[in-house]
Amino acid sequence: MEIPAKLKALYKHWSYHAGYKTKFSNEKFKEQKLLDGIESFATERMLIWQRRQKGVEPPYTKDPILQKYRFCNIYRELDRQTIEIHTMLKHVKDFNLWLLNILFSRFICNPETIRKIGLLSFNKFNDEKVYERLVNLKCPKYGSAYVFPISIIQSSDYPTREKFFCMYLPKVIHKVGEEMRKFKRISVIDALDKILPVFGFNFRFHWTEVLIDTAYQYPKLIDLYKEFPIGPGAVSTMKKIDPNADPVKTCKQLVNIKLPRFSYLTYKGKNVYLSAENWEGIGCEFRKYTNLSKGKGRVRRFNYIS
Repeated sequence: MEIPAKLKALYKHWSYHAGYKTKFSNEKFKEQKLLDGIESFATERMLIWQRRQKGVEPPYTKDPILQKYRFCNIYRELDRQTIEIHTMLKHVKDFNLWLLNILFSRFICNPETIRKIGLLSFNKFNDEKVYERLVNLKCPKYGSAYVFPISIIQSSDYPTREKFFCMYLPKVIHKVGEEMRKFKRISVIDALDKILPVFGFNFRFHWTEVLIDTAYQYPKLIDLYKEFPIGPGAVSTMKKIDPNADPVKTCKQLVNIKLPRFSYLTYKGKNVYLSAENWEGIGCEFRKYTNLSKGKGRVRRFNYIS
């Protein structure tokens, strides 16, 4: 399905990803049956998104697990929160200012909170006002997509989330931005190794999210088709595909697989093939799907929003 016009305008990476020279391989993994199951899952999840786009009435699938529970989209760009965050920052043209607020948004993980308190600006008066509004905002004000490890900052000069976000981020982001401008389509793994020492705190997961966002808007800096860090949720899937291989290498190998049944997004008629970032997400979601099929795992009921 062709990418909707509003999403073509929202992200700047589509032409690069649609033109990416992926070297497809006919190599078969030992666990081909498992891969067929993963393809079936990914294909049906993608079709759910397409049916919603076409205005089909729910239920969007006959699969009992996908119908009952909530799963992320195969392409993260299609997820509601990612769309909301990038829409809020669409007008921000300065890279450092955009980087400051994309990180701010991913830490808070709740676009409604950002709308209420406003964006950071490197202006002390403005950022103090944002801090006051954030401190005084009623809970819940933070999202729950991923946990903020408060222990990392408790012994620092910025021991609360509010102080860390509104006082530390504006202080350090210029150094981080200077480092990132040196990147030339490097992998997320390599970028993390360069950024985290400059940033000064080991928020590896949150920075992975921000580097994905960076690739969507500044694709000349970050290449999502190169080696990508594998989160805990996806490790087991990668290990099942190839028990003897490094999960990062397995994920990179999957980039070279063309799925015959999968309905790829298209940009000006060209397929946007799955990146290592996409495959890592598929690995995580397939694990949830498998667990729920067995009556195990975390329950997130599907409420018909991406």
